Amino acid sequence: MTRSGYSDDCDDWALIRWRGAVSQAIRGKRGQAMLGEMLQALDALPEPTLAAESLVTSDGEYCALGALGRARAMDLESIDPDDRESVAQAFGVAEALAAEIMDLNDRDSFDERIYFNFDVCGPMRPWESHRQLRWTTDPKAGRIRWSRMRAWVVSNIKEKP
Repeated sequence: MTRSGYSDDCDDWALIRWRGAVSQAIRGKRGQAMLGEMLQALDALPEPTLAAESLVTSDGEYCALGALGRARAMDLESIDPDDRESVAQAFGVAEALAAEIMDLNDRDSFDERIYFNFDVCGPMRPWESHRQLRWTTDPKAGRIRWSRMRAWVVSNIKEKP
């Protein structure tokens, strides 16, 4: 389960009701106002990058909601990023919309890894291989996430600014 609270173990009707709640939250006044404000916040970031799994990292990188909190001068450290109810309450939107934005921001975090093989020199245990597979985070992942989230925000704004 992610910080959005999404999981794969829900029945069809629960999923239909949830998707309806997300759609209503996006189309509503508060949701549209927040999306317009979020677009401006994303464009105002000093670097067009977004972090995953946190409102703000120790390096000062923000997620999509964190960028909005930065623009609103909110104290992001006091908000638990894993509690979607408190996140929704802090940003003044429906819980479904806050969860959707967190899920979209954090989605594909594992796809942002670069896998590589390398050879280990020296003695190895009999069951180990000299050829090892490791991964590292793609240095362009934050920029890709920013572009993806900005495109989603623009696509969901009814009246273009």
